[in-house]
Amino acid sequence: MSLRLRKNGKGSPAPSKTPTSASLADDEYYQIIEGVKRTYNQKIRPLEITYNFEGFHSSPLTNSDIEAKPIVLLIGQYSTGKTTFIRYLLDKAYPGEHIGVEPTTDRFVAVMHGAEDRITPGNAAAVNQDLPFRGLNRFGQAFLSRFQVSQTPSPILENMTIIDTPGILAGDKQRIERGYDYTAVIEWYAQRADLILLMFDSHKLDISNEFKNAIHCLRGQEEKVRVILNKSDMVNQQQLMRVYGAMMWSLGKVVQTPEVMRVYLSSFWTEKPPNSFEDCRDLIETEMKDLLRDMKELRRNAAVRKINEIVKRARLARVHALIISHLKKEMPSMFGKKKKQEALLNNLDQEFVKIQQRYHLPAGDFPNPEKFKQNLSVYDMDKFKTLKEELLDKADEALSVDLPRLMSRFPMVNPELEKSQRNPFEELGEGEMPPSYWDFASVDKAEYIPKFHSLHPREGKVGGAAVKPVLMDSGLPNDILAQIWRLADFDGDGYMDVDEFAIAMHLIKAFKNGAEIPEKMPQSLLPPRKF
Repeated sequence: MSLRLRKNGKGSPAPSKTPTSASLADDEYYQIIEGVKRTYNQKIRPLEITYNFEGFHSSPLTNSDIEAKPIVLLIGQYSTGKTTFIRYLLDKAYPGEHIGVEPTTDRFVAVMHGAEDRITPGNAAAVNQDLPFRGLNRFGQAFLSRFQVSQTPSPILENMTIIDTPGILAGDKQRIERGYDYTAVIEWYAQRADLILLMFDSHKLDISNEFKNAIHCLRGQEEKVRVILNKSDMVNQQQLMRVYGAMMWSLGKVVQTPEVMRVYLSSFWTEKPPNSFEDCRDLIETEMKDLLRDMKELRRNAAVRKINEIVKRARLARVHALIISHLKKEMPSMFGKKKKQEALLNNLDQEFVKIQQRYHLPAGDFPNPEKFKQNLSVYDMDKFKTLKEELLDKADEALSVDLPRLMSRFPMVNPELEKSQRNPFEELGEGEMPPSYWDFASVDKAEYIPKFHSLHPREGKVGGAAVKPVLMDSGLPNDILAQIWRLADFDGDGYMDVDEFAIAMHLIKAFKNGAEIPEKMPQSLLPPRKF
């Protein structure tokens, strides 16, 4: 998702989404996902089923869970702009949206790609095997009646699913009237999300009790959480500084992590209000570009996360199997079973130590003894399965061979360059990205593809150091080449993909033919939108 500028409702530039192909090629992505499914179903799922992993942790993953597109989860109090943010990304309305200053979204809405606009009620969505929502059945009718899937054709949604959540009000009113456990539902989504966006309004910084509980349930998912201070242009520069500080202070009392969460300033309006401030416009636009760039890498990161989650499940399932088989082994064969089960329950932490020492396991791989004890109390330990070494061997093979092999297939990420390195002909940084008179259709891309591939692109891109000699072969002076680089490298990352390379060569040819190189990039010379 590279970025360029478009005009907002007031006529000034605002960040826009010019989706480009994801950094992880489609074929490679789907091959990796197929490998994950095969490894899980053949070597990890049997271990989970045999030792009733579902009763203590979570139900086995389905193919739709593993195949699911990356999920972006939006959480925030009412009127912070969650629905408007989705509409901004899609560049259009979606079925069932409702935007207003009052609490409008009163249900969980999964916004997904579809061939046509359609709304699927929660009950139907939760039993659809093609959708990754079957696990929501556990929350019952009270929740499913407040859940829906909204499908619409959109290039953005071809690579992600966005979950809009009900706006949170202060006090206990919402908790009492919802009829379902809101925090538990948020936790369910957070475990499956690839990006969690906590949205704040520059005029609403208070964190209600329910919002605090929702943030607390994100523990263990901190690496996926981003904070958005939306409507940042509704206060002036001095007020924004104070608002930012106040928000960080409020978050600091709720989020107990040694790292500071990433905070983005934003102003996602469908039509910008006339009373907005312009003194921080450049800063806000830069922050919005950073957020959209973060979302660009979502699919690659999601594939990595899926493998990471499978590794975590495999380690947990392995320890769980050892615990269950150990408890079964400790049970007497004939008499005194009830008394022995009570003794094992009362000394569960000591039994964990025995297992840890016997199999040389790290203490961090063991579940919380008290929580495990609560689940264990409803089972008859005598009916547990004994240890099956072949199941453990398969899980060990998945952890030591199969999953690391899948991880090795991810391409290396090009590091972000320092600003002074982004233009190999000039140290002064990127140029602007404005309107235009030329058309991308006039670029003879096929002519330049062989030369581009001879530069050995990584993830479809070539760095400035490799491109520089090719451009210098044109014989043009450095100041002209620097100007051409600024125009062609329109996302300003210091690398060129095949489109940017073709545009650069096209500009060189135009200059040699006597054309004047424009000061600003013609909008029509940018490649067509693709995601």
